[in-house]
Amino acid sequence: MVSVAGTVGFAESGAFAGMGGNWSGGGTITLDDGSSERVRCRASYAVRADGNAINQTLTCASDSFKFNLANNVVAQGTALSGTWSESIRNASGNLEGRGGGGHFHLTASGAGFTAQISLTTRGNKQSVVIKSEGAFRVTSISLTRS
Repeated sequence: MVSVAGTVGFAESGAFAGMGGNWSGGGTITLDDGSSERVRCRASYAVRADGNAINQTLTCASDSFKFNLANNVVAQGTALSGTWSESIRNASGNLEGRGGGGHFHLTASGAGFTAQISLTTRGNKQSVVIKSEGAFRVTSISLTRS
């Protein structure tokens, strides 16, 4: 696990440059029964001073579904690796992927769970798409830095 507590929230360089701070917004979640619901989300990013490690928390809720996701990711060049946990379902696992320059593609895996995560950041706007075969199929979120 990588800790970035006490570091600058807005790194000037590195894979996660410009992502630090608090974000909020919403989107849609498609549940495993095929129904879709509006979802509201808030995220917090702590970026290590060199911009190559990040701690993220993401909390989203719809009328019938909620998740609290936390992850720690380290970049070595364009290779990304780390860990994730989801507190409501007491689930956790590993993250692997590639990215940089505001575009990230990760695979989250754990016991009985796999998800594909795409994250794009442009200035104060961010989009997150999570595709899985678990309790939900697709979550598509648009966030704005507050």
